[in-house]
Amino acid sequence: MQGQILYLSNTYPGSVHDRTICKEEELVFEKELTVLTDLGFLGYTSPTARIIMPKKKSKYRPISEQEEIANKWISKIRVRIEHVLASVKSYRVVSDVYRSRLYGKEDNAMVIACAIHNLKLKSKFFINP
Repeated sequence: MQGQILYLSNTYPGSVHDRTICKEEELVFEKELTVLTDLGFLGYTSPTARIIMPKKKSKYRPISEQEEIANKWISKIRVRIEHVLASVKSYRVVSDVYRSRLYGKEDNAMVIACAIHNLKLKSKFFINP
């Protein structure tokens, strides 16, 4: 299903870099997957995943026309991913500072927000909040 959330890691504060989260989670892909990343994951490798990231132009070497086309293809897909993340973050319990006295419940709030997002995809009669 398009736009469905299939994996959710533990929650981290917004100041933690994506690559740091990836190292701490020690992601292991059981089957060969293609993973689209941004330049924040520069240098990240996986034995089973095929990692695709945009090419970066330097001051001394401009990117070729084929690399430019590939970057546009990657960005089109990544925009759709960012829209899914924005859909989940539309719930205030996920996007605002969590101030509950029940520590450790941030993960539950994110799981529920992702479940609601996936439910909205499956049900065409779901009323948007």
